[in-house]
Amino acid sequence: MNLPGELKYTKDHEWVKIDGNTATIGITDFAQGELGDIVFVDVDSVDDELSAGDVFGSVEAVKTVSDLFLPLNGTVSAFNTDLEDQPELLNTDPYGKGWIIKLELAEGADQSELLSAEDYQASLG
Repeated sequence: MNLPGELKYTKDHEWVKIDGNTATIGITDFAQGELGDIVFVDVDSVDDELSAGDVFGSVEAVKTVSDLFLPLNGTVSAFNTDLEDQPELLNTDPYGKGWIIKLELAEGADQSELLSAEDYQASLG
C-alpha cells in the first residue's frame, strides 16, 4: 500500500497536504482499494465554511457510496473538476491527479487529530 510520508492522514481514510494556509485533500490508497472502481465524485460544498468532521461530499463506487469527511475547519475553495469526467483518477492516482478539494484553513485550525503515515498504517491493523 502506498502511503507518502510527507502527507497527513485521518481515521476516515482521507489524506491531507498542508501548504501554508491551504490544505489539499483526497482519499487514501487504502480507501480507493476498499471502494473498488469509482464511478462518480459529488462535491457541492465549494465556498462553504465547514467544521472538521462535516461531510463535504461523497464518492460513488460500483457497489457503494461513501461520504467524505472534512479533516480540518475551513472553507472549501476548489474542487478537482477533472474528477467530473475521470472519477477513476481516485483509483489510479489517489495522491496526485486524484486530489478532491482544496481547503482554505480557518485561523487556528486544529491539526492534532491528523495522523502520520506510520500512525495511519498502524490504525489499519
